[in-house]
Amino acid sequence: MDEQLTGGYSEPCGQCAAVSWGVSDEGQFFCKSCHNVIEKTREVEDVNTLHSQHSRISQIIRPKKKKQENEREWLVCEGFQFILKHQAKALVSLGVCMKFETEVLWNFWKRYLQNTQQAFTTNPMYTPSFTVLVKPQSDSESNAQSEQSYRTEVASEMSEEMSVSGYSSEAQSTVCSGSLDAVVYQNTKGTKMHNLMTMPRTLALCYLALLWVREAITLADLLRMVSERRVPYMNIHEVFPAEMRLFGKDVQFFNVRYLPSYSLVHKEAVTLARILELPSFPTVSQDCLLHPFPLTVRYLLEANLPNDLHVWVHKVMRQAAMGDSSFLTFDPSKEKACLVRYDIQAVAVIIVTLKLLFKLDDHVEWKLSEEAAKKKKKKVFKLQKWFEVVQPVLEQARKREEREEARRRWETTKPLITSLKRKSLILKKRRITEHLEQTFQKFTDSAPEQSSSSTNPHASFHFSWGKEEGSDGPSMYNNRLDCTLKKDGIKYLSNRKYWHPELRLCPRKMCGDHFSEIEPSFPRMYVWVLDLFSFILGVRQAEVHKEVLNIEHRFLKKNHQPKIQWTLTSCKKKKKKSKTATHVHEENITDRV
Repeated sequence: MDEQLTGGYSEPCGQCAAVSWGVSDEGQFFCKSCHNVIEKTREVEDVNTLHSQHSRISQIIRPKKKKQENEREWLVCEGFQFILKHQAKALVSLGVCMKFETEVLWNFWKRYLQNTQQAFTTNPMYTPSFTVLVKPQSDSESNAQSEQSYRTEVASEMSEEMSVSGYSSEAQSTVCSGSLDAVVYQNTKGTKMHNLMTMPRTLALCYLALLWVREAITLADLLRMVSERRVPYMNIHEVFPAEMRLFGKDVQFFNVRYLPSYSLVHKEAVTLARILELPSFPTVSQDCLLHPFPLTVRYLLEANLPNDLHVWVHKVMRQAAMGDSSFLTFDPSKEKACLVRYDIQAVAVIIVTLKLLFKLDDHVEWKLSEEAAKKKKKKVFKLQKWFEVVQPVLEQARKREEREEARRRWETTKPLITSLKRKSLILKKRRITEHLEQTFQKFTDSAPEQSSSSTNPHASFHFSWGKEEGSDGPSMYNNRLDCTLKKDGIKYLSNRKYWHPELRLCPRKMCGDHFSEIEPSFPRMYVWVLDLFSFILGVRQAEVHKEVLNIEHRFLKKNHQPKIQWTLTSCKKKKKKSKTATHVHEENITDRV
């Protein structure tokens, strides 16, 4: 009888090593020799319940974990909320108004959680449900039995997979707590997957809030603050509270391996604005520092260009109809919502103006500089001298930035445990890394240098021009422009022609930029100007060149934007038409001043 009850259990007793087991009335196993009681209990199966047609699971209990001190259950969206809170506080400490944090960003975040049904709703979308309600089965409920069975299977799968985040065993709970909905967050598919929050989207949401309060912080400025570690983004999980530890699937949501690009954050900002269903943003008028008029002044100072150039910049903007508030204001409610890249657009207008006045074809600009030098006028802007002053400063700034980037610490101080199988390997690698760092520090007999960007106060400018001590070079801001000539009492531009690259015939949604292909054919002076402004903004040259083409379309074709772009191949097929069109553009540009 005992053999039937014990089910053939043949493990020796821990006290007397005998194999003679019995089962008590309570169902516990005990040794008949020494009466030692073990934790094993008899498994009882109710055959009637298992084979009953009307039996259904009444409740699925989530596996309990052994909580440590100061631990609590948390969701993935809580982690992103913690990150947004720290990013907002960092921006406020840098001079952003309090309205940005307390009103705008917080309301945007609540609106996002509600629209994506993660919070502020009666039925949260991404919170796993572990309870299945039971009602007496009737004929009217027979159709819902299959749906009930499916929900039961899904809930049981979730409860099993939650063990990855440390919920099924005591051994895992000693590593970290993990989030409740990491599995659901990862397995979301379809349209809902595109609505999930990511680390780049935290910056995109901050940028939308900055744009709403009309702060004088462009997207390039925000990304620069992130790269200098003034706005928390890299390894921000290290400041998570003790009760919000990362483990398993949580790591892929909050562990950042690289800084996001300008185009990625800009794209995510447009996507978030549609998810939030925001109305039209506040108007970007001339009193807003994001307007091209004041923004171009900033970049003229940064690039050490003369103030007289701003008059010509204004003419280009008026000709291209870029000062209109309807063009500059972001309205997500439109079918084709367009978020203007204010900083890239401002430098692109300056580049178009330089091409208009000096051509930048490796010949005309040097010829005009030589003619200006022969006149022997004081404080006349010469493009050749400007290049000789700015070029070495640009190279030094680029090397300085590379050194500071090399000093920055990318790896986290707290190891991230992705799984229990890799826990020992990760901890071992961490110990070896710390030991090697300490050994090299002893050899060099010096402490690791800290990046100057994180210790020095934040500056909006890369360069400092003037005669003061510590400046990068002489300032040309007060130099006069001599780019016109008089003929028959009428002023004309010294440069009578304007060049632009071949326009390509590419579907907008199927083809990207071709800058890498056509860059070798560009004049070197034009490429260097692109390099200067792309370094100032921290973006790729291709993005600045693309915006230059957009402004040339608006400027040369007087607000006519074609649906397709012309390629070199198509231009050869229509050689006569293309030559005529180019000649008309040149005549328009070389018209009287």
